[in-house]
Parts: sequence; structure tokens; C-alpha cells
Amino acid sequence: MSKAKPGYMQNFLTPAESFYEVTRSRPYLLEPEARTRAGLTPETWQLEIVPDDPPWQPVLKKTCRKADGTALTMKDLDELFRIRPVRCIKTMQCLLDQPPSGLCSNGFWEGVSLRDVLARVGRLTKVRRLFYTGFYENPKQRFASSLSLSEVLETPPGHLPVFLAFRLNGRPLPIERGGPVRMLVPEGYGFKSIKWLNRIVLTNDFRANDSYATEFPNSPLAPDPASPLKTLARLDVHAPQKYSKGEVISFQGAAVVGRSGLKRVEYWLRPDQGTHGKLDPDDPAWGKAEWQPAQLRGGPPPRWAEGLPGGKFPDNVYFLDSLDQKPKQWPLPYSWSSWTVRLADLEAGAYEFRVRAVDLNDFAQPEPRPNGQSGIADVPCHTFLVV
Repeated sequence: MSKAKPGYMQNFLTPAESFYEVTRSRPYLLEPEARTRAGLTPETWQLEIVPDDPPWQPVLKKTCRKADGTALTMKDLDELFRIRPVRCIKTMQCLLDQPPSGLCSNGFWEGVSLRDVLARVGRLTKVRRLFYTGFYENPKQRFASSLSLSEVLETPPGHLPVFLAFRLNGRPLPIERGGPVRMLVPEGYGFKSIKWLNRIVLTNDFRANDSYATEFPNSPLAPDPASPLKTLARLDVHAPQKYSKGEVISFQGAAVVGRSGLKRVEYWLRPDQGTHGKLDPDDPAWGKAEWQPAQLRGGPPPRWAEGLPGGKFPDNVYFLDSLDQKPKQWPLPYSWSSWTVRLADLEAGAYEFRVRAVDLNDFAQPEPRPNGQSGIADVPCHTFLVV
């Protein structure tokens, strides 16, 4: 695992080289010839779509296999992309990381819907789920995920489809970020968006096969493989811990917009209780907390397409108006928005500063999550001194 600096402090779109990374393998360290042999270049990439083994074997009209030359190639995806491209802004977030230490990254992704790709194999019979994996050298590096067929085929109007992404921030998806092609599940955490995608297995099995769940079958930390991206607020982990009396103190961070949307961000400031910011979830103090509104950005930042070719978004980006490049709604679903808090005239002493997001259902972070298995649950806290 490697961690980059928080891109949301500098750019709305995180540069590809600054993305936060969670990975088991690093095929980008392979020599060029080895990448070519492994199908990790746009010219050599292939995708197999095959039926599962008995007893879960479905019936497919066609299959896509490397052995007989029917596997899909980048040329096939390019043809689909010219007809019906998928373009969206999406935050990539790890389910297992807790604030304030965990980071995330925001990118502009392009590709083709998995629904359109599956149409290449024709009629499906006895299929309930898709199992999919990416490239790995060592069996211990294998990482798998799965989706229900309905989730792939039936996208509600106005929602983002599951798609195969092969462009990031207007350029071919680099191998460091999962290229040539990765799965992208807009409503999901990063573990659903498998990198270096090369194999899809159609199955009549009703169970999920996600590595995060199957490798820890009865652990209290085993993630829920169906958990969608949650709405939450994050603190800038680089905030100072000491300020001078009379100084105007500024805190900032990002609010991730999950499936339940984002209504506002709130903060709670109180004198330090001598516990290094730790507060039991059942402590009565939560019920007496005086939450105040943070300043949530009301629209996109200036030059929010900075880093894209030509400094602008192309046409037909989900939730954007193609004529004026403005969002049709803000904050954008499955993206992020920055927030700030300014504190003035604080007396000398030690303080605890907490921040949380409130979704469109009026649930405040960490509700309605019972535990971290379904995603980030903790309310981040920063302790600091005024001297």
C-alpha cells in the first residue's frame, strides 16, 4: 500500500500520478516485454467472458476466449466507445480505510458500459452473477469481485452504469491506475472496481466471491461486498496542531458524496477532554454536542477541468451540461466537494475539532452504518493547541 498527498487540496481532479493506491500486486514494475506478454498494454490487452464450471454453469450463446481468438480487444471497446461512451466524475475510495488517515482520489473516467460488452455474447440463460478478476502473477495476489446480473443490466434512469474504464482524466488509463482496462462500479468502493481486468465469469451461483469477504468469512472486519459508497466528511490530515492566540484558524477537507447524497457538513468544537480525541460511540456527549455548519462549496471550483486536454470536459459527461460545462446538480453524485471552517478569537487552551457529513435523508455520519464493515463509520477528530 502507498499513500499520496491529498489531491483534493490542490485539484478537483486528482492527477493520475497522485492517486491514492491500495494494491496487492504492482504489474507496473514489470519490464516492457513482460507487460506485453501479460496483456498489459493497449495493443495486447484481451478480455475473456466465459461460463462458470458445473454445477453453476450457465448457458451462453457465445463465449470470448483467448484460446480460440474470440477474446475482446481494445479495438472492440473503441468501437463501442464511438457509439455509446460512458463519461463520469467518480471518487475512488477504499472501504477499509478510516479517517483521518485514509485518503481518496477523484478522477474523470471514460469507457463503455458492461451491459454493452455483455451484449457481445448474446442471450444469457441461467445467469445470476458475474465474477471478475484482473491480472496477477502470484496466486496470493489474486483479487476478485462480483456483481449481480441485474445490477449490470438494469441501470435506473439518471444513474451511472457499471462500466469498463480505459481513460482517466482525458488520457489512456495508466497501468499504475489499473490500465489498460479496469472495472468501474460508480456506486461502489474501490474493491469493486478491479484493476487490470482480463476475465469475466458468468455464473448461476447466487453467492458473492469478493476477496475481501471470502478471505475473512467470519471476521468482524470482513467487508460487506454489496456495500455502496457512503457519504462522509474528511479532515485534511496535514492540519497544524498548534496555533497562536488571536490567529484565525482554518480547517478544510473534502466531503465524499455517496449513494445517499450530501446535504451539509457540520463541525463540533469543544475543550480537549484529555483522551487524545477518542470518544466512545455510546458516550452521552454525542447527544449534547453543538454542531455548527461548515462552509460547503456551492459549486465547482475555478478551472475544475484543469489537467484535462484543452482544460475542458468533452460532451456527454454524466450530470454535466455539455453547452456550458456546468454541473446539472451539485455536489456531483459519487464525487466530492470541499468544505472549510474558520475559527476566530479562541482562548488559549487545548481543543477537539470534529467534522461530519449529513446526507439527503438527514442521517449524520456515522449513521445509518452499524459498523465499519459497510464502510467508513468514524467521525474524524483533530486535537490542537492555542498558545
